[in-house]
Amino acid sequence: MLRPLFTIGSRTPRAFTVSTGLRLPVNVYGLRAVTSVASSIGHGDTATIVAGAKLPTTATVKENKANSPAPFDFPAGRHLIVGVPGAFTGTCSAQIPGYISQYEAFKERGIEQIAVVAVNDVFVLQAWKESLAPEGTPIRFISDDAGAFSKSLGLQFDATPLLGSVRSKRFVIIAKGDEVEKVEVENVPSELTVTSAKSILEQL
Repeated sequence: MLRPLFTIGSRTPRAFTVSTGLRLPVNVYGLRAVTSVASSIGHGDTATIVAGAKLPTTATVKENKANSPAPFDFPAGRHLIVGVPGAFTGTCSAQIPGYISQYEAFKERGIEQIAVVAVNDVFVLQAWKESLAPEGTPIRFISDDAGAFSKSLGLQFDATPLLGSVRSKRFVIIAKGDEVEKVEVENVPSELTVTSAKSILEQL
C-alpha cells in the first residue's frame, strides 16, 4: 500500500514508493499537501482563464514529435481541453478512461474534439495513451512539456514536493473554437469531482 507523501502536521516529506518500469503508480495523495502552496504562487501572476475569454494561441505544445512544437490548434466547433497533473498518476489514470469510454456520448452532445493536456514530455504522453487505449482512441494527448500552455491559462500549481516541478491543475475547459464557455477546476488536484467525464457530460 502506498503511503501519503505528507502527514498532517508534518514538516518533512515522508518516503514514498513507486514501482520500476514505465507504469508508475505515483502516490497522488500528497497533492493535497501542496495545494495550499499552489494557491500562494502566481507563476507570473497570470489570471485564471474564465468563461468568455479567448484560449491562448501563442503557447506552443507538442503531440506526436518531440522536436515539433506548434501552437495548440482548436476546432471551430465545441471541444474539451482536459488538463491533468501528470501521466500515469493514480487519479489521472482513473479520470481519463471515462472520457475514452464516453467519447461517442460526447460526440452526440456536440463535442468535436477532446484533448488531454499534461506537463509531461511527448514520449510519456504517447506511452500513457497506448496504456489507456491499446486499441486506439480519437482523443488527443497533448504534451505541454514546458508548461507554457497551462501557465497561459493561469492553471498551474507547484507540485515540486511530489512530482518534481510545476504542473497543470486538474481542469476541464468547454470551448467553442477559441472562446471559453466554461471552466471547471478541482480545488484539490488529487480529487476527481467536477472534472470527471460524468460531471462534464451532464453539463452539455
